[in-house]
Amino acid sequence: MKKRNNIITVAIDSPAAAGAGTQAKLIARHYNLFHLDTGRIYRIIGKLKIKYPKKFSYSLIKKKIKILKIKDLNNKNLLSDKVATSASIVAKDKKIRNIVHRFQQKCAYSPPTKYAGSVLDGRDIISVQVRDAMFKFFITASLETRAKRRFREYKSLNKKISFREVLKSLKNRDKSDRQRKHGPLKKTKDSILINTTKLSRKRCFEKIKAIMDRKLKS
Repeated sequence: MKKRNNIITVAIDSPAAAGAGTQAKLIARHYNLFHLDTGRIYRIIGKLKIKYPKKFSYSLIKKKIKILKIKDLNNKNLLSDKVATSASIVAKDKKIRNIVHRFQQKCAYSPPTKYAGSVLDGRDIISVQVRDAMFKFFITASLETRAKRRFREYKSLNKKISFREVLKSLKNRDKSDRQRKHGPLKKTKDSILINTTKLSRKRCFEKIKAIMDRKLKS
């Protein structure tokens, strides 16, 4: 894979519903970066497993990834709790992670030339996918705060689910993400911790922007 030179690379890891996706979008918009929500790729694969339980295979995944378009990652059907659970399961598979890894590497290091670089958010971006990123952030928030955010998100989509179910699901997801053998969620020593529990979206972005501007202007 041929890498573009002199580009901005931003890697973000976070537990579910911590606000990383929102911040990644704001960063991408402000600095003209290509944004990839890597968790959506696993959701697409998780949905494949649900839709084609008998035909689900590595070849089917490779075929889907090969024709994957960014607009496919924005499908609202990927936001269901069932798909999220399935995504967490398939993400444990090393072969699947290797397939996704190649796609993510291309997005990170060879984004379309109209962009000044890339920003990827997910679970193992700072520790595995873009370990040499110019900026590495670990964004988190309390479990209850994250559950409230995800519950509001589901409500806005008219999904019938209780807050207790969302809380339980996130708790199980956290455990799965942190304990999986391949690419577990963890903060690295060289990443910057951003706790969004008491931060608004704007204040959080201002904090990240100050860090990035300081380095970019030096």
